[in-house]
Amino acid sequence: MKNSNAIQDCLCDFAPLQETNLTQRLEDAKGDAKVLTFSPREQETRQRVAGATRARRLLLCLDGVPFDVIREAKTRGLFDGFNAPSRLLSPFPTMTNIALSAMLKASVPVGYESRYFDRNTRELRGGAQKYIGRRTPEKIPSTYMDELDYQEPLPFEYLVYFAPEKIFRADIQRFREKFRRAPQDRDYFAFLKGTDGLMHMRGTESLSVVLESLDRLLTEIKTFCGDETEVALFSDHGMNLEENRRVHLQTHLRRCGFQITNRLNGANDKQQVVLPAFGLIGFAALFCEEQTSPKLADALVPLEGIDFSLYRDGENIVGVKGWRGSARIHRRERDGRALYAYEQVEGDPLQLASIFRSLSEDGLMDAEGFASDEAWAERTGEHIYPDALNNLYTSIQQTRVRHPADVLVSLKDGYYYGSALFSRIVRLAATHGNAMRASTSAFLMSTHREFPNHVRGSEAQPLLRE
Repeated sequence: MKNSNAIQDCLCDFAPLQETNLTQRLEDAKGDAKVLTFSPREQETRQRVAGATRARRLLLCLDGVPFDVIREAKTRGLFDGFNAPSRLLSPFPTMTNIALSAMLKASVPVGYESRYFDRNTRELRGGAQKYIGRRTPEKIPSTYMDELDYQEPLPFEYLVYFAPEKIFRADIQRFREKFRRAPQDRDYFAFLKGTDGLMHMRGTESLSVVLESLDRLLTEIKTFCGDETEVALFSDHGMNLEENRRVHLQTHLRRCGFQITNRLNGANDKQQVVLPAFGLIGFAALFCEEQTSPKLADALVPLEGIDFSLYRDGENIVGVKGWRGSARIHRRERDGRALYAYEQVEGDPLQLASIFRSLSEDGLMDAEGFASDEAWAERTGEHIYPDALNNLYTSIQQTRVRHPADVLVSLKDGYYYGSALFSRIVRLAATHGNAMRASTSAFLMSTHREFPNHVRGSEAQPLLRE
């Protein structure tokens, strides 16, 4: 009861609290879209900016909306003013801050989540306190937030998982009003968090109603703004749409003889493991002494729900161990270009053997088994692990987060790891975080432009902002 009252107190300034069914609450939000109007002076301003070098752009990011969901929505007639969506490939782990920092060429986040291991102090830091109070500089995960003209109030970031319908309604109302008041002679960048909460807690049925509401709002915006304003719609990551079960990582590792701790004591204790647990997501980041990484990855192979683990296996090499076998990802540079090789040690953990053969047969591979990053990306854009080699290799480098894991685990679809407390409070209808196609496949589409079939997240910035 106390939790319920706290949620309502936080929401009281943003949305009515009367208890109605989901459809009615979202119908109310649809109806509100009709209040979007512009004064004659605002319309005149829009006329003046029409002759700029490109159209003014409304850039709208929908947190957690998968490519397949938006493609299906278009088949139902929604967003018919947009060109076909492209797959926007979210970097692994498929999480908001990692994705948007890469997509917008912003600063690298300190960790994979707000609860992370600091490799300098060798202890766990951060956590739920990030969501308390106001947004202050130390709570900003990446400089991409400096580019946002609209984002939800800080409490919405966690309330969205307890009252997703109310948060969406409040979020879209606030966005509508702020966009209406924004200067008409520059781009506008908004981020809507409510869609992620609806996907996590309610699944695709509720999101379908939300997308109808959003489609009506964007139609109204387009009617008033005209062709002088391009609307570019995209998401930060996808979702796996299966009901998820918890992976009992800590219990398994203790049975294997490892000691779960909050800090590494620096005594070269090969059994110590730090395992941050926060959101209920499809990956896990483990920290240990360097020489422990291969043994730790080996220990995880038989655990139900583990797809594969990554670890640094020497200079420019990342080891892969999973239920399908083991392999190594090799990287090198030649004439300023990145090349990758996939070495199968046992089995084929990343399901790349056939692509390896096709690259070789097409003359795109050198004598040592290396092919260009571009060639691998083109062949794996819609693979079970999209953009597999570059994406997975980079996931445990400091170019992705400032404190990368020693062992980074991707779970199978249908499994999650995270806070035991959170898992007792909520029931997941969907989640994200792993390296598989469903979570990696965000989307990108525009009213004015067409994009390639798939776009690597790290190469999206010119399409979004230039």
